[in-house]
Amino acid sequence: MTEWCDLVRHALWTLLLVAAPLLAAGVVVAVVVGIAQAATGIQEPLLALAPRLLAMAAVLLVGLPWMAERLVELLVHSVLPPP
Repeated sequence: MTEWCDLVRHALWTLLLVAAPLLAAGVVVAVVVGIAQAATGIQEPLLALAPRLLAMAAVLLVGLPWMAERLVELLVHSVLPPP
């Protein structure tokens, strides 16, 4: 039971680490675009969505090797028995 709880805790922590850069990029860009839209009075939904998607895609492309490494590490620790 303890091993299962440790595995779930490790999986949730890995999920948080892998998702955090994408979410942080989306939030930062959304705040900047929101401030710019409020300052200019332009309330176009596409202007809010497109930069956020582009920033998240850029972070995904840059961080994909690191993210894949973390997920493979989780898979190895969960499937293979300890040495």
